[in-house]
Amino acid sequence: MRLWWGEGSRTCFQVVTSRKAPSQSQWPMGENTVKRTWYKKSRGSGQSRERIATFIYSDLINVDYIYKTRKTNFAYTAFITGLYFPPVVREVTMAQLMNYWMCLLALMLTVTSSHALRRIGLRKMPSIRETLREMGISAEQVLTELAQKSTDDTNNGTVPTPLTNYLDTQYYGEISIGSPAQMFNVVFDTGSANLWVPSQSCSPFSTACFTHNRYDASRSRTHIDNGTGFSIQYASGNVRGFLSEDVVVVGGIPVVQVFAEATSLSAMPFIFAKFDGVLGMGYPNVAIDGITPVFDRIMSQHVLREEVFSVYYSRDPKHSPGGELVLGGTDPNYYTGKFNYMDTREMGKWEVTMKGVSVGMEKMFCAEGCTAVIDTGSSYITGPASSVSMLMKTIGAQLDESGYKVNCDTVKTLPSVTFHLGGHEYSLTQEDYILWQSQIEGDVCTVTFRGLDVPPPTGPIWILGANFIARYYTEFDRRNNRIGFATAV
Repeated sequence: MRLWWGEGSRTCFQVVTSRKAPSQSQWPMGENTVKRTWYKKSRGSGQSRERIATFIYSDLINVDYIYKTRKTNFAYTAFITGLYFPPVVREVTMAQLMNYWMCLLALMLTVTSSHALRRIGLRKMPSIRETLREMGISAEQVLTELAQKSTDDTNNGTVPTPLTNYLDTQYYGEISIGSPAQMFNVVFDTGSANLWVPSQSCSPFSTACFTHNRYDASRSRTHIDNGTGFSIQYASGNVRGFLSEDVVVVGGIPVVQVFAEATSLSAMPFIFAKFDGVLGMGYPNVAIDGITPVFDRIMSQHVLREEVFSVYYSRDPKHSPGGELVLGGTDPNYYTGKFNYMDTREMGKWEVTMKGVSVGMEKMFCAEGCTAVIDTGSSYITGPASSVSMLMKTIGAQLDESGYKVNCDTVKTLPSVTFHLGGHEYSLTQEDYILWQSQIEGDVCTVTFRGLDVPPPTGPIWILGANFIARYYTEFDRRNNRIGFATAV
């Protein structure tokens, strides 16, 4: 049995035959020849025929043209039968042929079910800071040591450094990489734009790798070698490795994605992390090595209702799952009222302009305007150290080795903290910014604010993390470059 296939069926061919498809340059027919062939044999308007012809030179995973011509029966007929694929012929078995067409059909159904919301359940787990606290280790001391080390290991300013330190990150979701699927728990982080997971090729000296799921390229039929070196420096440690390419599935949507296999992770703090890796939801301009982010790959398929994603974090500790990432829109079950939108402050970053921070009725900080970063990778709210110190003094909080604490007996009397964004006021009550924990020695009430001085030109900034998003359901709109907030239920 002979199989006729083109660039459009490259991924499915690799899945069922475990062979790599030849590159476009290896085809016996040029692009113009292929287009002319399809143009003559297809029906409909010239524009539709041109789109159908062009589809041959797109990857099937990126189903732009099939989506655009979804009302053209011919497009589906050609898609299913492969009658007019270029004459690159391979010998395959009948079983492989059947699996091949089933693969194509599954991907076509992805297209026909477009405009649906795609959901990724998020689990809430103990943060690295909480884990360290239980072990009697000061997270602040760890950060100080790491900051000193990162100063020594400077990257000469050529690589963007995400501000997220992940010490307080609590929400993770599941993705798969490879064929068959290898599962990973990742942080969906708007503060960065790259995907990385630990590698099976991890250095034996990187103990943090061996406490997590690791990607094994030898087990994946769709793995493609890249090998380019990769390095990213976070506020809480560094990740090093090399690039690979494989099929990544997020919310049921498959994309062919370049990602990093991490072979070296900072033992502190990643050895204590409950997540395996990070999937950046930031803009392409903040991606290291110019790699196209996962969400941009998803958008290129036109399978989402809108080019947006939204994040819901449940404030109920007994709620399962702990939250949800929604691709393609928002879920009205997660909010009341309507969304208020703000344009992003700078193209390519999930930042907005904030007009003040009030404590009670008094506007105390940022009165002349400042930058607020909306960061799903952070759990706490971060501000300039002097401002946070003054705020803590106002509410009577004391700083110890693990953060700011207040007397639990006074929590009900604490004032609200309000952020002035886009002409609206977004208030957090004491229930929103106080973390109440029961320990053997008694109840401990931690204030979920942290001081962080970010030097110009990036800073000074405020970072609004998960405790803000839990109160205000947040929509990230890529098409209109804006962020929307609505009161969460």
